Amino acid sequence: MAFNTIILEKEPPLAVITINRPPVNALNPEAIGELTQAFKELRDDADVRVIIITGAGQYTFVAGADITSFGAGQDEPSESQFAQIKNGQKLFTDIETFPKPVIAAVNGVCLGGGNELAMACDLRIAAESARFGQPEINLGIIPGWGGTQRLPRLIGKTKAMELLLTGDMIKASDALRVGLVNKVVPDSELLAQTKNVARMLATKAPIAMANIKKAVFQGLDTSIEEGLDIEYRASVECFQTEDAVEGITAFLQKRKPQFKGK
Repeated sequence: MAFNTIILEKEPPLAVITINRPPVNALNPEAIGELTQAFKELRDDADVRVIIITGAGQYTFVAGADITSFGAGQDEPSESQFAQIKNGQKLFTDIETFPKPVIAAVNGVCLGGGNELAMACDLRIAAESARFGQPEINLGIIPGWGGTQRLPRLIGKTKAMELLLTGDMIKASDALRVGLVNKVVPDSELLAQTKNVARMLATKAPIAMANIKKAVFQGLDTSIEEGLDIEYRASVECFQTEDAVEGITAFLQKRKPQFKGK
């Protein structure tokens, strides 16, 4: 289908989603809806094994939610405002639990809802010029798309509270140091290096990757006993796949496995 706020390009085994709302790629209800639709389409596309999300232009990944879409200046909040919070939360949870790896290629300013989108991805690769932050406090509101929950889980409570309460931005190098991103690369190499990582992941066993994501997501906030039970059930599922037979056979035969996601 045609999109107005995003660009979806399929380069099997990859797909690249570009947020395209100049000048700052702010997320509005239409963009949330189109991202939701794109991920529904990609879930069932057997030719796509890894998804990359990036922003249009050189300087902005996503500068945040489109504040104008929240009805700024209204005396009373509206149901549409509350629905937008819920819809964004659901989308980002769907991305976090998506059965295929999702990589954020952060090409510039990554603030508010943009940082929340990036945090919902499995990996984050940042350009050297990228900047990260949750500035909602400066508007008298709080992050509503997972920022108060994912940021402490990723970088720890101490630094997360500092960023959430001050609204300060940090550089890509600092984001790498605190564990917010996995890798920092030169601006000119961002998409190429991200695609290299994505192509490497695309060679891995799809069912195993989906089960790793499920086990981590479901087990992270449980007891170790509950987490081990989740891991056990995911392991049993993997051992019953053709990919497991292929992977073990290829190892014994000293060759590269050819996983089919079966």
